[in-house]
Amino acid sequence: MKKRIFSYMFRTVLLTLLLGSCAVMLILYNYFGRVQLDQLRTESKMTAEAVEKDGLNYLYKLHLTKTRITWIAADGTVIYDNQGDASKMGNHGDRPEVVQALKEGIGESSRYSETLSRQMLYNARKLPDGTVIRLSEGRDSVLRAAFAALFPMTLVLAVLLLISWFYSSRMSRKIVQPINSFDLDHPLENEEYPELSPFAHRIYEQQKQIQQQKEHLYRSEKSFVSVTDNMKEGLILLNPDGRILTINRPAMALLNTTAGCVGKDILYLERRIEFEKALDLAAKGNHQELILSYSGRSYQMDITPVYNNDSLTGMVLLLFDVTDRIKAEQMRKEFSANVSHELKTPLHTISGCAELLESGEVKPEDTKKFIHTIYTQAHRMIDLVQDILYISHLDEGAQDLKWEKTDLMGAVKKAVDQLTPTAAQRGIRLYPTGLSSDIDGIPRLVESIVYNLIDNAIKYNHNNGAVYIALKNRNDSVVLTVEDTGIGIPEEDQYRIFERFYRVDKSHSREIGGTGLGLSIVKHACQILHAKIRVDSTLGDGSTFTVTFLKDVPEDLRGTGNL
Repeated sequence: MKKRIFSYMFRTVLLTLLLGSCAVMLILYNYFGRVQLDQLRTESKMTAEAVEKDGLNYLYKLHLTKTRITWIAADGTVIYDNQGDASKMGNHGDRPEVVQALKEGIGESSRYSETLSRQMLYNARKLPDGTVIRLSEGRDSVLRAAFAALFPMTLVLAVLLLISWFYSSRMSRKIVQPINSFDLDHPLENEEYPELSPFAHRIYEQQKQIQQQKEHLYRSEKSFVSVTDNMKEGLILLNPDGRILTINRPAMALLNTTAGCVGKDILYLERRIEFEKALDLAAKGNHQELILSYSGRSYQMDITPVYNNDSLTGMVLLLFDVTDRIKAEQMRKEFSANVSHELKTPLHTISGCAELLESGEVKPEDTKKFIHTIYTQAHRMIDLVQDILYISHLDEGAQDLKWEKTDLMGAVKKAVDQLTPTAAQRGIRLYPTGLSSDIDGIPRLVESIVYNLIDNAIKYNHNNGAVYIALKNRNDSVVLTVEDTGIGIPEEDQYRIFERFYRVDKSHSREIGGTGLGLSIVKHACQILHAKIRVDSTLGDGSTFTVTFLKDVPEDLRGTGNL
């Protein structure tokens, strides 16, 4: 801006000087022309009077170099000329100034002399004897006068231009300085130029609007960040080129990165081929879903293109943990396969026995044995179906079961009474110890835990073995311990024994019966009751199951077991 102002000012001064110089020169040229003409008239009058008195004697005495004097007879013959040979000059009777002087007494004219290349001024006066005295002087043309004054005029213009350059530069600085020092933060406090007042008010209003918009954007961004950072899911926003616009905290933790990744290509964080293909398809407008594994867990990534007026403006990546869902689906598949397998064996047995009985090939004395087999396998199927229905009920949270104070020792005694005949068949002794202990629980689930643990201890025990059931009171909990002297559990299988239908020794399990769901029922029941279960076992040396029940379960935790 300063350069532009300086340029305008300097060019204006330059143009003004040039035009002014031309105007002054023309004015002076005309002025001195008039002065010269007046002088010529005066000289002409004086010369005429002198010639009238002294004639040629006067003229011979004059030694003028600039002024030409010509004495002309009435018939136009040149009598005398101080700058030429009168005898060789032509008749001057036709000269305009001479003609006018003969008629009016005084004549004037001016004309350009091709010979002298000058403008000539003429003044003629008629003498009493009829002759005419004429004086003439040369006058330079405007261009010639300009060229004659070129050098001094150039010096003057150069000095004036230097002065104008200095003052133009200084004035442009002064003009721009208040604008350069304009306080944009406080526009209404600037008072240098009243002309800037509308501009200052406009800036002030725009600053208010910008500040309001900034505050609104800050609140929106803060709310957005607060919401997205507290999501369980990972959220990433990309521009159409795949560069990260924003990423929330769960996504950063999942991809092992920081906020410094914003602005970088998403492939900087994830370069798997399946992801690159999905990203390319999403950029073409196709919603994509894929499963990726991070830190041993499975995450579903949804890539959704975002459009505005049919133009791709970005993509949204959403990552959420589907490990439990995949595991649940896998468990359902395994559960269906296990149920089919568990039901197929007794069904084949029943079908085979019934077929033999129907064909009449069974001896009468063996009929009772076959009927007993059918009865046993049918009850096994009934137990399996009941256990499946029961564990499905537990999967749903057992919301219909009522919480109440439950005597844990009463549940132990009840289970011992029910299982003593079964244990006695194999010579296994049951040793319950402890005092009555009340806990917050669901009686049916408490009894199911105690019954299945003792039943399991009997099934996987040696003949003539023992089962020790103990209750220990603590400040806020009651600990149930079921210890057997049985076959034990290998260390590598201990973490899987609570899975449905999982059996450590399948051949032994088939011999002793059971559905393979007992410990799974125990685990689910413990989760609903917020009890903790632990197993300690040594292969061939027995197993110990420890369950810790809370004496008081808060109301807000009841029915919220993590299944």
